Amino acid sequence: MDEPLLRLSSFLLKFRQVQRVIRLPETAEDWENDAEHSYHLAMLCLYLTDLANLPLDKGKVLQLALTHDLVETYAGDTYFHSDAEKHAAQKEREAEATKRIAQEFADFPTLQASIHEYEERKTEEARFVYAMDKLVPLLIIYQDGGRQWHELKVTLRMITEGKRPKVALSPEVVPYFEAMISRLEQEPELLTQES
Repeated sequence: MDEPLLRLSSFLLKFRQVQRVIRLPETAEDWENDAEHSYHLAMLCLYLTDLANLPLDKGKVLQLALTHDLVETYAGDTYFHSDAEKHAAQKEREAEATKRIAQEFADFPTLQASIHEYEERKTEEARFVYAMDKLVPLLIIYQDGGRQWHELKVTLRMITEGKRPKVALSPEVVPYFEAMISRLEQEPELLTQES
């Protein structure tokens, strides 16, 4: 009886080991992991659905936020400003990871459905979580004083050109993204300046 729970628990511990390229503001050297990111995203999504009184299924939003990056357990994280080669291989790595998870957890159809719903982005909830997933790293790096943007030579134009079209999939998230962009325009020292 405990074998299925042990199997999932082991998988989730592996998920926790996936390190992201986002530093935590509270410390000098700690990096966010995928489990922390998923929880952070889920709480911000839940809060925003209340704050803005969004007509979204909160249970579905939480489910998608908590499962959206589980494929990274086997595919690894691909940071938004990673090199082109890593981005080119991302879809293939994630497709293989999705198949592997489906085989390992054939007895967990909710997980399969959630992964596919997030990837397909056909529902409002999936688009909302996807757009929030693009906003959350900006909030964290901003709270860290832009350290990573400087280390990776990220400009405001890189953020707006890369993230704005993705955030646009969820009109509910756009105002919060644009407010963050306005804040960054007022604090240009947080980003690398274009030469």
